[in-house]
Amino acid sequence: QVRLVESGGGLVQAGGSLRLSCAASGRTFSSYAMGWFRQAPGKEREFVAAINWSGGSTYYVDSVKGRFTISRDNAKNTVYLQMNSLKPEDTAVYYCAAPDFSDLTIDALSYEFWGQGTRVTVSS
Repeated sequence: QVRLVESGGGLVQAGGSLRLSCAASGRTFSSYAMGWFRQAPGKEREFVAAINWSGGSTYYVDSVKGRFTISRDNAKNTVYLQMNSLKPEDTAVYYCAAPDFSDLTIDALSYEFWGQGTRVTVSS
């Protein structure tokens, strides 16, 4: 049973930073890609960032490029999302997710496992 547990959310002022973590268990973490998604109030869940199994390949939605960084530590079975220069429009519940393969993907339907989410609120 794959389990994903996010942490690191909270309330921050615009321009501030947060680092989200997602601890994975239940299978060989280093063999699989990982992704972050978010869902703002009243909106659909959207892709934020993804990373392949080794960390050598990453991809971001345009709205976070240059501000967010996804990374992973395979020794700690953890994926991170460093969020800098936060904006009020980044306010959302952020979800960690894992597909059942090693290459990164932006397609939410390809992600088989999901965490419970961590809330990020950016005040103006």
